[in-house]
Amino acid sequence: MIEFNKAILDCMRELRRRLREEQALDIHFQQPDAIAKMLRACAASFDEQTRSMGLRLSQLSGVNPPRVVQEPSFMPDPSGQRHYSGPLRG
Repeated sequence: MIEFNKAILDCMRELRRRLREEQALDIHFQQPDAIAKMLRACAASFDEQTRSMGLRLSQLSGVNPPRVVQEPSFMPDPSGQRHYSGPLRG
């Protein structure tokens, strides 16, 4: 059981606002998995500040962040051309 202190609650409050604006997520503090949901959403975010706030929440709460691999659909080529690198479907 995580003991909530002011630093954790302040971080969660700020993240809750960001995630609501950024991803239309509505996470409530009383949810038993609120921190885990926030950390998953932060890891999947394209915003650097949101991801960094997720790491901060992870450090404060002692909950390890999930590993999320964001597979880009196109990889840049040194020649400036774009090459599809996603799964082949067929």
